[in-house]
Amino acid sequence: MLIDSHAHLDMKQFDSDRDQVIDRALSADVRHIITVGIDIKSSLNAVKLTTHYPPIFATIGIHPHNADNANNNDLEQIALIAQQDKIIAIGEIGLDFFHNRSARQKQIEVFIQQLAIAISLDLPVVIHDREAHTNTLNILSSFKKSGLKGMIHCFSGDYNLAKTFIDMGYYISIPGTVTFNNASQIQDVARRVPLNRMLLETDAPFLAPTPYRGNRNEPGYVTHTAQKIAKLRDVSFEEISYQTSKNVCQLFNLSFPE
Repeated sequence: MLIDSHAHLDMKQFDSDRDQVIDRALSADVRHIITVGIDIKSSLNAVKLTTHYPPIFATIGIHPHNADNANNNDLEQIALIAQQDKIIAIGEIGLDFFHNRSARQKQIEVFIQQLAIAISLDLPVVIHDREAHTNTLNILSSFKKSGLKGMIHCFSGDYNLAKTFIDMGYYISIPGTVTFNNASQIQDVARRVPLNRMLLETDAPFLAPTPYRGNRNEPGYVTHTAQKIAKLRDVSFEEISYQTSKNVCQLFNLSFPE
């Protein structure tokens, strides 16, 4: 049993065969898929997917790439949409100082506003942090007393950073890049972080694992990530899949699938 904790099933890359992609995931024993909104349109489409496919849950939010175009009305819509059934978190939100597709100050403002929404609705958060570790840590630290919790999506830091996030109450989500031969840093993280604080994700359609590297990713491929981590930690595939699935259910308040 596996759960893909982060995918983008609403994206156009799946328009021609979305049903088949989901069927393949279910055949690979992926019991739940969490599809992730990145703006208002994407978030609404994610909600639609949850109504059409029982195994799918959604998170909604405004991605840092889209912060420049976000206004107060958008944030109000996020707060409203988040109250619908099967919406389990606010995200993907955060900071991206690598691409800088939105002004850094606007990214920070929109990030903080959405953290406040999550707190008001008692929802966890899905955090995007790329080349913005210090700022992300400082902002999340300022909300520590609120009891905010969540996952650090597609973790890109080292073990010490992972430990800092874990000590703050966050889960570390490992993507398919852990299967790449040259991915020594994320492999070290996957080997060392406590298993009860680890999640697995595909970030589909991006970051396909070996042996599909360079092709479109899909939720069923999370099995390759689990297999690689099992090898790195010298434990069984079943232990990795069971514990990471249990972690997803604990974080997002989902029933554990039998």
